Amino acid sequence: MNKLIKQTAVGITLALGVSGVSLADSANQGCALDTLDGLYIFTASGYNIVAGVAQPKAIVEVIRFNGDGTLTVPAATHSINGQVAQSPPGGTGTYTVDAGCTGTLAFTGGPSFDLFIPLKGDELWMIQTNQNTVFQGNVVKVSR
Repeated sequence: MNKLIKQTAVGITLALGVSGVSLADSANQGCALDTLDGLYIFTASGYNIVAGVAQPKAIVEVIRFNGDGTLTVPAATHSINGQVAQSPPGGTGTYTVDAGCTGTLAFTGGPSFDLFIPLKGDELWMIQTNQNTVFQGNVVKVSR
């Protein structure tokens, strides 16, 4: 029993203390559309599932969040099942941010993501929500 108590205490300590990034809670309603404003770099990797077979994919993409729910994509390079290509500049999309610091993102004519955003908005995490994908990544602000 003593071992179980120690393991539980360690687990709780890790869960509460590991992350220096916190999402908003009900006492601190700090996120809004303008939490994401500036130029960011998105890096992600994962898989597309095609006919039951996982095909690897990765991307490095520049995203400009405009602070108003719109975004543009000045540049992107992706590899899908080993085929590397650059996307033409000028991609667009929309995003939402709620007071609890979560949101959504949809690239025009492309994939959709759920967003998880710290209060400052200097970094966030995205996971693709389209069927037959396993794809997630990190987004880091590089300039205003």
